[in-house]
Amino acid sequence: MLSAAIVEMLNEQINLEFYSSNLYLQMGAWCDQEGLEGGAAFLSGHAEEERSHMTRLWGYVSESGGLPKLGAIAEPTSEFESIKDLFDQVFEHEVYVTSRINALVQAAFDEKDMTTFNFLQWYISEQHEEEALFRSVLDKIKVIGMEGKGLYFIDQELSKLADQAAAAEAEPVA
Repeated sequence: MLSAAIVEMLNEQINLEFYSSNLYLQMGAWCDQEGLEGGAAFLSGHAEEERSHMTRLWGYVSESGGLPKLGAIAEPTSEFESIKDLFDQVFEHEVYVTSRINALVQAAFDEKDMTTFNFLQWYISEQHEEEALFRSVLDKIKVIGMEGKGLYFIDQELSKLADQAAAAEAEPVA
């Protein structure tokens, strides 16, 4: 049985994952408006991934006897100076999400709630992948640059990442 404190923290994480999904949808809309179809596809796919993170947590709370709850979800920003600014914000957001996951893992450990501690290990690995992914996008933006045809090539790289993510999702689980 989950403690009230752990249920509260898990519900906070549920809402943070939901916000993340909305944030990436909004960022994808900005990319679409800017003619960056690859960026829009990449961020739209990532929004779905964040939603799946939310539903995974939702299911865990529910099956563990807790009551999953949605709270008010803040409106994500919709204005960005550039694609670099957008991905700087994505990276900062993912670092924040990692800090919240780490706090949740620590709380589960402190309470000796090893079931929740074990469940959250997947999120630790996932956050490592997320930070590495978005760091690599920022590295590509730095290398390619945004002048001239640079924005086009960045968008093409984001389209490739979206295609790779979609292919990975379509692979059957062994």
